[in-house]
Amino acid sequence: MKIANSVALVTGANRGIGRHFARQLLDRGAAKVYATARNPDLVDLPGVEVLRLDVTDPATVSAAATAAADVTLLVNNAGVITGQNLVTGDPAAIRLEMDTHFYGTLDVIRAFAPVLAANGGGAILNVLSSLSWVAYDGATAYCAAKAAQWSLTNGIRVELAAQGTLVTGLLMGPTDTDMTAGVDLPKNDPADVVRAALDGIEADRIEVLADQVVVDLKAALSADLGTLYPQVVGI
Repeated sequence: MKIANSVALVTGANRGIGRHFARQLLDRGAAKVYATARNPDLVDLPGVEVLRLDVTDPATVSAAATAAADVTLLVNNAGVITGQNLVTGDPAAIRLEMDTHFYGTLDVIRAFAPVLAANGGGAILNVLSSLSWVAYDGATAYCAAKAAQWSLTNGIRVELAAQGTLVTGLLMGPTDTDMTAGVDLPKNDPADVVRAALDGIEADRIEVLADQVVVDLKAALSADLGTLYPQVVGI
């Protein structure tokens, strides 16, 4: 998969990592970049084609797939974090997390998979998280939704292999965006994360581990679960 001369669509491109994706795609020579957002008026990046796309609104997803029938690279970046736990949190907020990360991503992929097939296969990049692999008290709803999105990524990778579509999962630890403004931890530069992701796409990698946090976490997944959740040991 080559970025140069590709036609890319990025969800949630009005800020944060999505905006970095749109900018770096242009810098790498993409022929066209569709920058999408719930409110397209918030997209302020020169050189992109702006579309309205709310991943929780199937009508806008369908309209975007019709308008952007030349797409060869789909970047599923749109996300939300409500700071809710599963047992005590607001059920509506928990559903919003799942509607955004799982069902929203799935709806976009279902709409664009035939487009990618018609254009030679292309690629899909799903923006995941270290919290796809581990639960964090204070945001377990987000963790569950991102875990579902990670499993979705594996599922569509298998399903879309026959049409020649590369499906890549991007995993990263805390990254300096609006969504993590209240997180007091060392954070990645989002430009570095996006650079690693696009390098991975061009190398036809199905998984990109953007930092040492996720490298170490993946290695720890085969250990006893008490290593990841020491707070539950001995209860």
